[in-house]
Amino acid sequence: MSEIVAPIVYQLGVGGVAGFVAGYTVKKITKLILIVIGFFVMVLIYLGYTGIINVNYNKLAEAVSGLVGKAGGASSLLVAIVAHLPFAGSFIVAFLIGWKMG
Repeated sequence: MSEIVAPIVYQLGVGGVAGFVAGYTVKKITKLILIVIGFFVMVLIYLGYTGIINVNYNKLAEAVSGLVGKAGGASSLLVAIVAHLPFAGSFIVAFLIGWKMG
């Protein structure tokens, strides 16, 4: 019985620690990226308003929607999560806890 429990406990522990660290880090980096993007957009709007540059907002919207469309490849990630369920479960729970604390 211990030869079954030990690897599962190991996966749960490693997944939990890794998930917490990843969740905390991702939230902090996400905040920083959003601040930079917001500042960039405000500068573009200001420069467009003053006439220094001409911004084609339709092309900008197409570019952003193209980036969002690339997120559709997440189904292969789901298969890997199901294959490693104990690790993935503890990783996800700890990731959410790290996200909440970040």
